[in-house]
Amino acid sequence: MRLIVSTLLIVISVFVLESARSGVEVTHVRLGETPVTAYARAGADGPVIVIAHGFAGSSQMMQGYALPLAQAGYRVFAFDFLGHGRHRVPMSGDVNAIEGTTRLLVAQTLAVIEAVAEEGTPVGLLGHSMATDILVRVADEIDTPGPLVLLSAFSQEITGAHPDNLLLLVGAWEPGLRAFALQALGMVDPEAVAGQTLAGGDVTRRAVVLPMIEHVSILQSRAGQREALAWFNAGFEEQGTARIWPMGPAIVGLLIGLVVLFVGLSRRLPRLRMPELDLSVRQRALVVLLPMVATPPLGMILNPGLMPVLVADYLAVHLLVYGLIQLGLLVFWRARFGAVSALGFVWLIAGCAVFAVALDRYAANFWPTGERLWIIAAIALGAIAYFVADARLCHRASRGFRWLSRLAFLASLIIAVMIDFAGLFFLLMIAPVIVLFYLVFGTMGRAVSHRTGPLATGLALGLMLAWSLGVSFPLFQG
Repeated sequence: MRLIVSTLLIVISVFVLESARSGVEVTHVRLGETPVTAYARAGADGPVIVIAHGFAGSSQMMQGYALPLAQAGYRVFAFDFLGHGRHRVPMSGDVNAIEGTTRLLVAQTLAVIEAVAEEGTPVGLLGHSMATDILVRVADEIDTPGPLVLLSAFSQEITGAHPDNLLLLVGAWEPGLRAFALQALGMVDPEAVAGQTLAGGDVTRRAVVLPMIEHVSILQSRAGQREALAWFNAGFEEQGTARIWPMGPAIVGLLIGLVVLFVGLSRRLPRLRMPELDLSVRQRALVVLLPMVATPPLGMILNPGLMPVLVADYLAVHLLVYGLIQLGLLVFWRARFGAVSALGFVWLIAGCAVFAVALDRYAANFWPTGERLWIIAAIALGAIAYFVADARLCHRASRGFRWLSRLAFLASLIIAVMIDFAGLFFLLMIAPVIVLFYLVFGTMGRAVSHRTGPLATGLALGLMLAWSLGVSFPLFQG
């Protein structure tokens, strides 16, 4: 029954996701080094809309808005910022100076607009998070700015008079950004409230708080997609319509279905006998707490600072030190690891690959450029050490111990950030990625470990974690 339900869930989810793309031609080009994805119906001649993603995002993450706008007749162009997604050139410059990294991203966006828009024709702009500040600055520099839609905006460049045609969309679960959106509305009319459209003089402005939405789910908010389409229609005096498909639930349904199906099929793997891990309560406490406390300072001492990815050097060393401490203790206590099951390893890698292909098509970039391969290999050294130890410790362990073990690793990252906040702040952004990794790939790995032992699982999950981190965070060359 579980296999039937998961298969049905996958089929329904794929149907919804492909229906959202139906009739839209999706083409991939490069403008110089910038990867650009164009969305348009055949023969569409509607206004041009340029879409930009947020920090650590990619053009794929903006499909929730690109597809319905294209269905409505607009010509939509989404691109990868420097160092993001499949862009091969790292971000650079001073991230704390307007004339540094920000200036480079503004120039990149202007180059995309110049390449895809017709001279003298208004261009619509839509961006999320980091891109909101970039697009506000861009709107001030192009001759014919069109309507501007900002998701989760924070730009201090917004004033009572600029931009003159602005929709702000923010999630109800983004308290700080929600307050900023209302502040931006109040710049035009101090008495204005969320959901009100202000039109006075040359300024048209609206702010909408989307219920039960946070910083990531706003990218798939159907209410937000409807608001964006209506705003562009009004600004361009168009009548475009589109069916807003529930892409967010469909993405979640597809990924859950794939995990459940994989777990169910994994029960058909041949069972290999594996000796139990006989550790005392004191030993279990030591193997969890010692690396949690010792890894942060050791990692900082050993951090080489060579990789062109934010905090990747430290994270690779952190994983390696953490894993080696645990492996050292297990070897000292004469724990047996069993044999490596080639079948289990290949099966888990194949399952993770199917999941990754689905994620890359519908949700976020999961394919590395050549420049990232050596970064993935370097992270893999530490990730494999960590996950081999984790897989052995958690093999047939209680749920409580498994969660305690994973929470200890996350706590070690927090301790590292507390020691060097300025240098390792971005580790806080990696933590949610690791939590999702535990929930998704960790669940798949546990199913394989139950049948074929922990070594194959540890090796496969280590490689997948390195891949996930290597493609997720921006390339940066200081």
